[in-house]
Amino acid sequence: MLFLRLFYEFFKTGLFAVGGGMATIPFLYNMADATGWFTRNDVANMIAVGESTPGPIGVNMATYVGYVAGSGEGGLPFAILGAAVATLGLITPSVIVILII
Repeated sequence: MLFLRLFYEFFKTGLFAVGGGMATIPFLYNMADATGWFTRNDVANMIAVGESTPGPIGVNMATYVGYVAGSGEGGLPFAILGAAVATLGLITPSVIVILII
């Protein structure tokens, strides 16, 4: 159930956050309040680390949230699966739009 919720939350974020990684920040604040997977302070840390690491900031933050949420469920295998599911949830709407075009 956790992985389905992760995919759903990040699918919504990827679908409606038009404008790049910084557009995902309000969605992450709402997700922090609704799910409890991370705190609002963690969002600030994710922004700092996401800006300093290579790659899109939205994908970096989705991967981190999935990793943290999955590790709370059952250790490293669930953490890696959570990171993959959250990342796929974020990029799936873009892939669908590109395929339609």
